Amino acid sequence: MSHTLVLIKPDAVKRGLIGRIITRFEDAGLRVSAMQLFSPPDRCHILKHYESTDSWLFNVGKKTLEDYAAAGLTLEEVKRDYHGVTEELDIGHVVKQRLVDYLTHDAVVAMVVEGNMAVEKVRLLVGFTIPAKAAPGTIRGDFGYDSAVNAASHGRSIENLVHASDCEESARREIELWFGNEC
Repeated sequence: MSHTLVLIKPDAVKRGLIGRIITRFEDAGLRVSAMQLFSPPDRCHILKHYESTDSWLFNVGKKTLEDYAAAGLTLEEVKRDYHGVTEELDIGHVVKQRLVDYLTHDAVVAMVVEGNMAVEKVRLLVGFTIPAKAAPGTIRGDFGYDSAVNAASHGRSIENLVHASDCEESARREIELWFGNEC
């Protein structure tokens, strides 16, 4: 039996999707073994939750540039939407700040979800990070609507409803952070 962390983010909480999201996990044979409402979460949790390594920040910035290129947008448009920066690491810092702002402005539900291959199963159920690209049948594909470019053009983080740990190691670290009272 494995465990993973799921955060139901403010956009999903505001839209009343908590029960529907939990039902998706339960219908897939998973079980919620711990749950807590943070209204809103302490900034410490969010700052520690998202890594600040150069590698993480660079990858976030790289994905952002790829999203802009795929949408046929230019570096000038990236510069407009990301406070004048166009380098991956700098964009990563802007994205992280937007994530912190997004997750600390309203209620978040943190859950430990357990079951056979919980990390992998939850990631499949949640769907692609960008809701506009997520497959139908996934949480983000069925309930989400946002895109990276739309969010950035409004100076905010992508509203993608949920967070799910990306591997066993991250799950352990994140569960300890949210349920071990690390902050």
